[in-house]
Amino acid sequence: MHGHNTAEFLDGVSGFIGCFYLSLAAMNATAALYLWQTGKARSYFKVAGLTITTAHLWLAVALIFTVMGGIALGGMAGLLSLPIGLRAALDNIMGPMTYTLGSLVILTVLYLGRSFFVKPIVAWAGLNLSLLFMGLSLTDYDFAQIVTKPDNVPIVAMVYLLAYFTWLSAYRAVENDKRIANGQGPLESEDDEKILVWPDLVYTELICMIVLTVVLLVWAVALQAPLEEPASAVKTPNPSKAPWYFLGLQEMLVYYDPWMAGVVLPSMVVFGLMAIPYIDFNKAGNGYYTINERKFAYLTFQFGFLVLWVTLIVMGTFLRGPNWNFFGFYETWDAHKVEALNNVDLSEYFWVRIFGVGRPQAPEGAGTLQSIGWILVRESPGIVCLIGYFAFLPPAMVLYSKFFRKMFIQMGFLRFMVLSNLILMMALLPIKMLARWSSLNMKYFISIPEYFLNF
Repeated sequence: MHGHNTAEFLDGVSGFIGCFYLSLAAMNATAALYLWQTGKARSYFKVAGLTITTAHLWLAVALIFTVMGGIALGGMAGLLSLPIGLRAALDNIMGPMTYTLGSLVILTVLYLGRSFFVKPIVAWAGLNLSLLFMGLSLTDYDFAQIVTKPDNVPIVAMVYLLAYFTWLSAYRAVENDKRIANGQGPLESEDDEKILVWPDLVYTELICMIVLTVVLLVWAVALQAPLEEPASAVKTPNPSKAPWYFLGLQEMLVYYDPWMAGVVLPSMVVFGLMAIPYIDFNKAGNGYYTINERKFAYLTFQFGFLVLWVTLIVMGTFLRGPNWNFFGFYETWDAHKVEALNNVDLSEYFWVRIFGVGRPQAPEGAGTLQSIGWILVRESPGIVCLIGYFAFLPPAMVLYSKFFRKMFIQMGFLRFMVLSNLILMMALLPIKMLARWSSLNMKYFISIPEYFLNF
């Protein structure tokens, strides 16, 4: 199976998985002890006259993980795995569109139910479930090969760190929104005590430096450096991936030409971030966390950062395999997997498939200007769509949306046009991705290979 001995693989990972579950047990036991000592253990329900608190709940979870760790250390890690049928089902339904739209749906649910999901007990339960899923999946050879690869271990850690800091900021924002609704000031307004650089800040930085040094030393001992063979033009890695922080750009190259994905879109991101202080008219939320007072800014940032950047990095790291094909979590990275994509340009849809005629071409012997004219005629469907997208959508946003109409009045013409065009540029990436992944197999809206200009 998969070219390896399953029993031998499970024997090799049993010790690691056992220690993994025991560390989760220690984590939950520490949480229970903290709740008891600080008096923050809340009562939730009663069983046989006994009051069950959150501390009891996490202690029970710690006991469960302890038992699971003992089972794994006893050489029976195979008992602690997801059913093969479930893994196959997840691989079958998983695809670029499912992954991206699923991520968007999950983030939407988290946003709409933020008052519930930011509760510490809910967040801690979500952390335990995600780590349990990780442990059950590590018994799968293909999943373990990707997740435990030395290159990918820090990315797994950063995913959890990103989730934590996103939760923390949302938690503070929800608390501030509640306080503001009750006529109180934000939490930050009550924490105005002066902190001296010496010794307070320097002492804290020194402790952080020591802890980080210890982590790096343990990391260097536990994991081998991800060094490969010397680079050779004769043999290139498959897949050949950029560093993790550029994987979002590499994913964009699937849908756009290099000049667009590597120059225009990143430049728009940089200039858009630079323009924010000049186009932002909402002065609320300065110096404290809030969502209700800056919903549009919050949603725009979370969509651009989490959906259009972080999810692309995760996809490029864990789900893009040989030949840049998409693979499920438990699918073998087979270099011979071939995905037949009959990519079609918009001009071909318009002239060939709708009207049943060939795409306009310049006659033989035509001059440069005449050839350009025929190219413009050939690509006129895409050019018209592009002009309409940028020229007519902003006025339509003002005319048919009360929200954008109010924003237009507050911002003025120039600032609103800058903002609306930045939003439209940001929306181009998911539009192009969905057009490529769908049954349309759309390659380019405007295709001018004669001048290396494709869009």
